[in-house]
Amino acid sequence: MFVTYVLYSKKYDKIYIGYTANLIDRFHSHNQLATKGHTLKFRPWEVAIVVFFDNKRGAMKHEKQLKYSRGRAYIRQQIQQLID
Repeated sequence: MFVTYVLYSKKYDKIYIGYTANLIDRFHSHNQLATKGHTLKFRPWEVAIVVFFDNKRGAMKHEKQLKYSRGRAYIRQQIQQLID
């Protein structure tokens, strides 16, 4: 099983979009283990959105859709609803 996920940094008001087969390990990596990369600069991260897929291809396709402007607008809308 694969997931597309969106992380949110409340402190910096940043989002990160990715996909993985193991969300718990990946989340742990983003918040604690990684020593370089984009997510290091904007810790701490919270999981804002998770969508499950039966295969890697579906998760990758959804990740790509979320990275376009419409997808980012949708993400911002969803995060705003969580905050309010």
